[in-house]
Amino acid sequence: MSEKILMMALSPTMETGTIARWRKKEGDTIASGDVLCEVETDKATMDYESSSEGTLLKILLPEGGQAKVGEVIAVVGKPGEDISGIVAGLGSGSSADHARTAAQPAQAAAPAPAAVSAQSQAPQALRVPAAAPASGRIKSSPLARKVAAQKGVDLRSLTGSGPEGRIVMRDLSRLPASGAPALQAPQPALVQPGAGDVVVPISRMRKIIAKRLSESMYTAPHYYLTVAVGMDGLLAARAKMNAGREKKLSVNAFLMTIAGRTLARHPQVNTTWNGDTFLRHATADIGLAVALPEGLITPVVRDCARKGIIAIDAELADLVERARAGRLAPEEYAGAGFTISNLGMSGIDEFTAIINPPGSAILAVGAVRKEVVVAENDAMVVRQRMRMTLSCDHRVIDGAVGAAFLRELADMLENPLLALA
Repeated sequence: MSEKILMMALSPTMETGTIARWRKKEGDTIASGDVLCEVETDKATMDYESSSEGTLLKILLPEGGQAKVGEVIAVVGKPGEDISGIVAGLGSGSSADHARTAAQPAQAAAPAPAAVSAQSQAPQALRVPAAAPASGRIKSSPLARKVAAQKGVDLRSLTGSGPEGRIVMRDLSRLPASGAPALQAPQPALVQPGAGDVVVPISRMRKIIAKRLSESMYTAPHYYLTVAVGMDGLLAARAKMNAGREKKLSVNAFLMTIAGRTLARHPQVNTTWNGDTFLRHATADIGLAVALPEGLITPVVRDCARKGIIAIDAELADLVERARAGRLAPEEYAGAGFTISNLGMSGIDEFTAIINPPGSAILAVGAVRKEVVVAENDAMVVRQRMRMTLSCDHRVIDGAVGAAFLRELADMLENPLLALA
């Protein structure tokens, strides 16, 4: 019996996918685990592995075509099987129709103003109620059913956004604690393009960034702590370690190593707000913000508290290289409990950063500058200094806790041997 192949979510934030390349062609035999195609997600290009077996009877989404998660992209079945009914049943608005629209040249239709695209990414109010299927069975994931039962939410009142209307966790996450539909955030007025203005379509990555960071600012009460750090000791240690090395150790590797040690001593900073509970992370998984032409990605180095500078530098270099090539797997850029954003190499002295969920803090690092400072004997001396600003989620990290973490982090950076104690 033939089976529809659906576009599935290949990353935690994926809502749509584009077929970059089909690795199988119509008529090929498919085994479970075979790579059917390469799908461009919001963050990277991923291999789509088949969970079905049979013959690839029909490709409904050509290369370059785009489909939402849950839409049909192909049909697998027995050789010679009649699938005309399935293809016809997809009807208007099917993946094939969507693919033809997506594959058309950009100039075939005038793009919508950027403000419209940005507006479409705001948190949507949940649609309620929805009629239950005739069979009485509600399509939902096991986790969604469990959480709904804990919150006292009737699944029949929700509209699923998963494949074929399945209720998944993101549908429940839109509900406030009361279980009522979430309110829609106010939207700014649209700006009409003027003479000579250029309307630039928004990439999927940029839409996801806008959505996630807007939600972070909207839900997490941010506050900011800034310190100036003496960097002479760390830079001297780095110079000694780099002596004779063909590939120099990066400052970011030192920052991640020492931040990992500090997080181990301040576990409350390495904690996620998780609704009715806190989730205190067992390891210091630190993300580094990496700029890409189309947006931003944060490759994550796991368990930084237990790794040395050389190991972290090698792992980070590999992650950054593959991030810029769009080849990171979802688990390599998701789930950071703490993030570092370093704009020092861009000449920025000081800035504040928006917290990257699910973390509760992000460290904004500025440039190292030579400054005249007053030494302990009141002498005026020149020191290399760097400013860091810690953004904290006040639901998780109180001011005194954030201050204690940042002070110890600064002490370790000024005296790198303290990180080994």
